[in-house]
Amino acid sequence: MEFDLTGGVYLARAYKLLAGLVTPRPIAWVTTHDEEGLVNAAPFSFFNLLGTDPPMLGFAPGDRAVGIPKDTARNIRRTGEFVVNLVDEACAEAMNLTSAELPPGENELVHAGLRTAPSHSVGPPRIAEAPVALECTEWSTLEMGGNRLVIGLIRHAYVREGVLDPETLLVDPAAYAPIGRMEVPAGYCRTRDRFDMPRPR
Repeated sequence: MEFDLTGGVYLARAYKLLAGLVTPRPIAWVTTHDEEGLVNAAPFSFFNLLGTDPPMLGFAPGDRAVGIPKDTARNIRRTGEFVVNLVDEACAEAMNLTSAELPPGENELVHAGLRTAPSHSVGPPRIAEAPVALECTEWSTLEMGGNRLVIGLIRHAYVREGVLDPETLLVDPAAYAPIGRMEVPAGYCRTRDRFDMPRPR
């Protein structure tokens, strides 16, 4: 099967096709706050690291409706700060609860029974239950058609005790079980089945 994604009938199907085929994807569980300090939390799976010198990441929050940004993108544009919390198996269900379309002003974290913890270098809090939190300032937000790409400079990283070897800074796979996003509409994967494949010399 072949699909022309530059226009025509398949343009409307691009999300279903690409979000189902380009997998697994890590999940950015983003916390922000507005000018009054009201905290928002939402997961996004169009997300990844963009580099380490400087340390940068990017995620793409779709619009709520055509031309109307979601709370996450709006808050970042107004405050310039956000936290990307990473999702493991233990908080997968709570992450899913925060994706619900709640009435304006209702806190997703309270809805999901989650706690916050103060960040070190930015205003928005991290999610206390998340094993990893990356505190970011907005580097740039690019708008490309109906897409919005938020690029963040990672200022500070919180990693739960036990996830990293303190000497080597390597991840202990027995202590860190992130999940990934798979096919739409509701597919996810665990990362327990891992294998090593050393790079050829």
